[in-house]
Amino acid sequence: MACMEFTILPVTPYQQNCSLVWDAAGRAALIDPGGEAGRLLAEVASRGLTLEKILLTHGHLDHVGAAVELRDALGIPIVGPQHEEQFWLDILPQQAELFDFPPTEAFVPDQWLNDGDRVEVGSINFDVLHCPGHTPGHVVFFQPDARLAFVGDVLFKGSIGRTDFPRGNHAALLAAIREKLFPLGDDVRFVPGHGAMSTFGHERRENPFVGMAAD
Repeated sequence: MACMEFTILPVTPYQQNCSLVWDAAGRAALIDPGGEAGRLLAEVASRGLTLEKILLTHGHLDHVGAAVELRDALGIPIVGPQHEEQFWLDILPQQAELFDFPPTEAFVPDQWLNDGDRVEVGSINFDVLHCPGHTPGHVVFFQPDARLAFVGDVLFKGSIGRTDFPRGNHAALLAAIREKLFPLGDDVRFVPGHGAMSTFGHERRENPFVGMAAD
């Protein structure tokens, strides 16, 4: 069983969760680096880690804002999301202007991901689940040994992702949560794109938007 450690690093005034994950040998990845590249690199260095990859759940600016800067600084690949997300990555300059973020260029990831793919970070393996609805190409990274999922903006403690953006789909979001995430197990903890961690079991029982309380 691969040993995985992680820490959550909220970045920018929007306090979105960027996650740093690493194995016992110090091989690491950043999931959803939304900004503050210098601070993220300092955190990696302070822990003596070697950053191998940047993993993206979806293409919204607040989750990818530092990806290109990190890729260029270290020469490491951007992996994910699913190719339908190019729609959002193409309009990053407009997103940055709209939300008063630093100028952000459009980009293409080094590797697109599909449902059922597996991503390796050192000795850690993540299962990839395509979970559209918040955005069309959103993916979730699940580490089965650690019983831990990084879900981006699909699911939150007590809430779910917005679907009022272009190409959002409320029914698809609910289906992804109920048919792909909840069956992974009630014990699975998850890191959302914003806010506190929770478990799929707690949300299945208590979430007013998608849990049993919503039926």
